[in-house]
Amino acid sequence: MSVEVESDSVASVRPRDERAQTRRRLRRFLSVIGSRFSSSLTRRILVLNLGGLVALLVGFLYLNQFRAGLIDARVQSLQTQGEIIAAAVASSATVETDALSLDPEKLLQLAPGQSYGYRDEGDQGLEFSINPERIGPVLRRLVSPTRTRARIYDREGYLLIDSRSLTARSNILRFDLPPIGAEDKPATRLERAWTNVKRWFSSSDLPIYEDIGAGNGRAYPEVERALSGSATSIVRVNARGETIVSVAVPVQRFRAVRGALLMSTQGGDIDKIIASERWAIFRVFLVSAGVMFLLSLFLAGTIAEPMRRLAEAADRVRRGIKSRQEIPDFTDRADEIGHLSGALRDMTKALYNRIEAIESFAADVAHELKNPLTSLRSAVETLPRARTEESKGRLLDVIQHDVKRLDRLITDISDASRLDAELARADYELVDLVRLVSAIRDFANQVKRGDGVTVSIDIAPADPARHGADYLVLGHDSRLGQIVTNLVENARSFSAPGGNVRIALRRSRSSVPGAPLRDGVEIIVDDDGPGIPDHAIERIFERFYTDRPEQGFGQNSGLGLSISRQIVEAHGGWIRAQNRMSTDGAVLGARFTAWLPAPGR
Repeated sequence: MSVEVESDSVASVRPRDERAQTRRRLRRFLSVIGSRFSSSLTRRILVLNLGGLVALLVGFLYLNQFRAGLIDARVQSLQTQGEIIAAAVASSATVETDALSLDPEKLLQLAPGQSYGYRDEGDQGLEFSINPERIGPVLRRLVSPTRTRARIYDREGYLLIDSRSLTARSNILRFDLPPIGAEDKPATRLERAWTNVKRWFSSSDLPIYEDIGAGNGRAYPEVERALSGSATSIVRVNARGETIVSVAVPVQRFRAVRGALLMSTQGGDIDKIIASERWAIFRVFLVSAGVMFLLSLFLAGTIAEPMRRLAEAADRVRRGIKSRQEIPDFTDRADEIGHLSGALRDMTKALYNRIEAIESFAADVAHELKNPLTSLRSAVETLPRARTEESKGRLLDVIQHDVKRLDRLITDISDASRLDAELARADYELVDLVRLVSAIRDFANQVKRGDGVTVSIDIAPADPARHGADYLVLGHDSRLGQIVTNLVENARSFSAPGGNVRIALRRSRSSVPGAPLRDGVEIIVDDDGPGIPDHAIERIFERFYTDRPEQGFGQNSGLGLSISRQIVEAHGGWIRAQNRMSTDGAVLGARFTAWLPAPGR
């Protein structure tokens, strides 16, 4: 027994666990959907997509041509039926004498199977141009399969028979009719509201149908015209908003109008067909809306979710929660989201590189300024304790040297700090390097420094097909001139007295690392100095680096080549240094090469 109880308890626990797991899955699904709908972009995508579908549905329901076509077909059908029934009535149910005397009370009291004969001349009664007794069987057989209502009026407009008052044996019954129009009125507010909706989707200019019951048929315009000899049809709506189609056909015998046949549809017959067709459209709409909803969620997920993640990453970068934030990588997508992700990643990388460069620059500046300030402080503190004029003179020389060095450092640091902002704000234009380098050559040769070093230019022949555009580059002319000036001054400082610094211009095809090859211009500066030590070929472009043992400490700030590389890279080019070697391996001098891309290449 204990085993059975334990198994029953385990069996009862399992459904509870399954239900709890189902509830957890449902809550997880609802949380995912809720998170999706928390995005305004997702809501806008859903509203726009579903809004267009709803507008299409409303247009189908309001401008549906099926309704008009159905009503026209129904009118034609009723006209055909009416003509057939009117012909049958005229051939078998009219009175040869054109007048038939009937007692209406006796007509209503007839038992099934009894017939009514002619009355005596002294009796008072009604005269009909159509024999009602013969109408019943004909009307029942012709009207019953059509689910329509048929009423026959005599020449005076009095109602002779109504198909709704016929029994299975086509006898006329007597019953009390409800008040006129009462059966068509909606009973509740909900029904009245639904009726108004149906009227809005149907033709609002249709006349209102009112059932006159046993009243004179001439109240119906179509019956009035039928008694005049012409068939007429009218489309109306009743108080419930249901469409009623009425067709009146004259009953004629030997071209004499004996009465009128009024054929009308039952309330709701046409509307049921239209409602069925609209329900089919609505079901298609529901399926389409479901598909559109899922596709919209998928579209929103491919747009809103990546945008949210990118925005959160950008906000984390702004707040600086960590030292370095990673932007989500969507670059594998070949769309705007992928392009935005790549742009944000590149921007963030450049931002961090700029921050690191600023930090490094600040540290280097602090270090470089600290050395002359320390020396200056020591000299100032030692100066009062100097006993001889010679000692005081040496200390004053040190002070002057450190002050000049500080001035030179501050000037170069200020120039380097303004460089990025100036290059970012500057409007680039075409610069003729031949004219620019020639001007720098002329200026360098005119300034007498006592070293006898001259500057010369070697320009490769231009291509005639380029019409003088061989050495045009897009950039900032003053900064490009600073590159050439720094390279020339650096070469002059290492040249022997009476030496020569050579500038060469030539076309070349190259590129920066990671970019395709393109046409450009090389600016080559050669000197005949001692060359560059192997360990310093890359370091000479670092800030504040200098290696001039023969010139003494503090004679150079070490920013010239660093600034030159910064300007070249800002123009999309590169700069490098190397030694010129002889055939026997001896160093002939240093060579600096700066490459700048040609415009439109």
